[in-house]
Amino acid sequence: MPAQQLFQPFRLKSLELKNRMVMAPMTRSFSPGGVPASNVADYYARRAAGEVGLIVSEGTVVNRPASSNDPNIPRFYGEQPLRGWKAVIDKVHAAGGVMAPQLWHMGVVAPRGSGWLPPAPFEGPSGYVAPGKIGGVAMTEHDIAETIRAFAQAAREAKALGFDAVEIHGAHGYLIDQFFWHPTNQRTDRYGGSIENRARFVLEVADAAIRAIGRDKVGIRLSPFGVFNDMPVYAAMAADYTYLARELNALGLAYIHLVDHSPMGAPPVPDSMKATFRSVFKGALILSGGYDAARAESDLAAGKCDLVAVGRPFLANPDLVTRLERGLPLNAPDFATFYTPGPKGYTDYPTAS
Repeated sequence: MPAQQLFQPFRLKSLELKNRMVMAPMTRSFSPGGVPASNVADYYARRAAGEVGLIVSEGTVVNRPASSNDPNIPRFYGEQPLRGWKAVIDKVHAAGGVMAPQLWHMGVVAPRGSGWLPPAPFEGPSGYVAPGKIGGVAMTEHDIAETIRAFAQAAREAKALGFDAVEIHGAHGYLIDQFFWHPTNQRTDRYGGSIENRARFVLEVADAAIRAIGRDKVGIRLSPFGVFNDMPVYAAMAADYTYLARELNALGLAYIHLVDHSPMGAPPVPDSMKATFRSVFKGALILSGGYDAARAESDLAAGKCDLVAVGRPFLANPDLVTRLERGLPLNAPDFATFYTPGPKGYTDYPTAS
């Protein structure tokens, strides 16, 4: 099918995108000490030079409790990490790119280490514990308020550094999901129980980011029906996400980035759920999950979404847009290097020309 919309420019609120292709956020492990190094800047700049419409960074943690004791996951706080991110966005802009950092808090599924336990979405000494985990430290309302402030501060830092927008990580069973999903939220206060209470945390995070940098600069990634991090699907999920779509629409976010990981073995997001987001949310809708150029063009032509996000093909092909537009063969990703700390598998994939 000849592409007609995929490679056309798109206006995302105040941002002018070269096309409707988004580089999806993918966890990277090449920021020793949480500091993005020069190869991180090179990695993203090569994709920006490849004409991608919007780049969303790997998840970058917003405060100390979210650092998860993983020494190679980037941080979005502290002088050195922020200096590293400044080098990244400067190089991306020099290559003509548009970029948003993905702001992340892992919550109870964060890796443990040295006796440290992560913040968890319950009130007392017991609550939901993900399989293979040993629980976490119950979050007080003060802890919740501090975490919301951390997201807002990260958004302010992103704007000050020159990033074009931010994406809130509200997917894949991390802290925001842990508050929102009924089986994992064991609270009885105003952040637990009813859907209005369980949605309070994600909506307050989004509102705080909006107040920090403006609604035109804030998006969020969601994964309804996703089972990553052993999240349990439950009966009222469609109704809960319909409520969330309405409330996020009322906040006026720039976009919702909806993930369907069924190509990787997760349960599919029902077409009816995607259609609900499309009809209820009036901002831009990004869909991701196993897209090639033909399927992306088909969904864009059918009005199912405004933008299409692609992950692994962008990892292996810095010039993916050019390759797809010209029908050129793609590099295959090297799975052995997906989470390694060095430059191999990040900055060494060849371009077509």
